[in-house]
Amino acid sequence: MTDMLRILCNTCGTSGREDAVRDTIVSLIDGFCDYKIDPLGNIIAFKKGKKTPKKRIMLDAHMDEVGFIATYINEQGLISFSSVGGINTECILSQRVIFENGTVGVIGSKPMHLLSADARKKLPETDSLYIDIGAASGEEAKKIISPGDTAVFYPKFLEQDSIIASKAIDDRAGCAILISLLREDSEYDFYATFTVQEEIGSRGAATAAFAVEPDYCLCLESTTASDIEGVSGARRVCELGQGPVISFMDRGTLYDRELFDLANGISMPHQVKSMVAGGNNSAAIHKSRGGVKTLAVSVPCRYLHSASCMSSLDDIKGAYDMAKAMLQKLGEAEND
Repeated sequence: MTDMLRILCNTCGTSGREDAVRDTIVSLIDGFCDYKIDPLGNIIAFKKGKKTPKKRIMLDAHMDEVGFIATYINEQGLISFSSVGGINTECILSQRVIFENGTVGVIGSKPMHLLSADARKKLPETDSLYIDIGAASGEEAKKIISPGDTAVFYPKFLEQDSIIASKAIDDRAGCAILISLLREDSEYDFYATFTVQEEIGSRGAATAAFAVEPDYCLCLESTTASDIEGVSGARRVCELGQGPVISFMDRGTLYDRELFDLANGISMPHQVKSMVAGGNNSAAIHKSRGGVKTLAVSVPCRYLHSASCMSSLDDIKGAYDMAKAMLQKLGEAEND
């Protein structure tokens, strides 16, 4: 799965610009399932299993990653931007970014020696930052970049023993798990949705769930791990190396108790998220049509929404095992 993760994480596609990611996923699932692409850009796939469960099962992972959108180019050729999705300012200072057309830039700010003593003690406001592509003037920059063009953190996938660090582990890890499930034989039929625009409010998941009409859904996601120096107890949320994470509640969803108990009872290493925090596509999916029983199975990830998210390959494999076991149990439960 590592090679697949490297390909997916190094592919660029922020919310609303998932084309390259979608093309990559299609190339990896073609021939293993039936699929279509809806008007919003979601991939909706169907995997035929050996048996058809009485109730419809859907697994979801989102294709988009956080990024940036150009808003204005000044006379010096510096590009103002807004974030696409939630990105903390400290994560973007001096980072390299790459635009859709391959142009690379650096996120810059006022030099330290020009700041007042008080200003040096604070993070700059995001709207004071800019992307520098090395253009000599605004006229030159406008020949290369236009307002509305998007960029993401520059790809730099790293594998070190059982740890990977990369942009976009949220949620290319979920995509890799879902692709792996589609590429192998399944005991039960299921739908797989690779959805767009999660980082700006689960727009794609809402339309995909409406189309599929599932009874059950598993969201395959990444979630914040705060197992770092100076953080203890519940505030750690989850930890790398301790297995996939299931949640009883987050800021968008009160998860189905039946599915939570079913997953929590599976005899494999896993952990329960220790805070009510974050959110994912479950928020839109569980409210679709007449309601969907929903659970998130997440990969612990340090430094989420940064250029160097960090996760454990063992946890990603564990999330795959959990999703596969849940798919089997949901199929069996409805066929007894």
